[in-house]
Amino acid sequence: MEITIHSSITSAVPGFKAGVIHYHDIEVGDSPQMLKGRLQLFQESIFFELQDKNVTGIEGVAEWRDVFKMTGKDPNRYRHSAEALYRRVKKQNYLSTINSAIDLNNFFSLQYEVPIGIYDLDKLKGGSIVLRVGQSGETYTGLNGRENSLENLIIAEDESGPFGSPFVDSNRAPVGDETRNAVQIIFLKPSLPVEEGGKLTKSLMDMFVGIHGGEGTYEVVGG
Repeated sequence: MEITIHSSITSAVPGFKAGVIHYHDIEVGDSPQMLKGRLQLFQESIFFELQDKNVTGIEGVAEWRDVFKMTGKDPNRYRHSAEALYRRVKKQNYLSTINSAIDLNNFFSLQYEVPIGIYDLDKLKGGSIVLRVGQSGETYTGLNGRENSLENLIIAEDESGPFGSPFVDSNRAPVGDETRNAVQIIFLKPSLPVEEGGKLTKSLMDMFVGIHGGEGTYEVVGG
């Protein structure tokens, strides 16, 4: 799927970029013990680091809070997904394992300090994905079970409409055991050079394919 960034984002957020990975012929299931162990140890390490530090002091968390402000979304009311993960860890409410794809997604979101979404490609419609700023009145039912306002929020949309965002994804294209093809969007820090963004994106792709098999291709759009 072709990925494009609408001017509603680029005009508001200088340097906006995203890493995009397409996966094909993957097998999603229970996380291997290696991933479960790394995710648990990493969360414990973050918990101790945050005992004398505010979550909003984390570089990536702070930068994405600023992105929300730039598009007109209140980051205190709408916390981006990476910040939400860090706040859970700070409360020692550690993430429970879901499946290998989601667990790895959460692991890298914590490591890179940015929101990351992964979606079942076969549940999306059309041949392109557009990243843009949501308009007044736009909503979708999220994985949080609530109807979420998309106004002033960066969103990803396909032919059928919005399906993902750095806040909470819709319930339309979640990745599960039946997923064979997927697309992953890494909402990189705008300050990160494109070359570094490419290295981070490739690192995630390589580990994902190492666990799930199949093939992956990546690119960085924007910047």
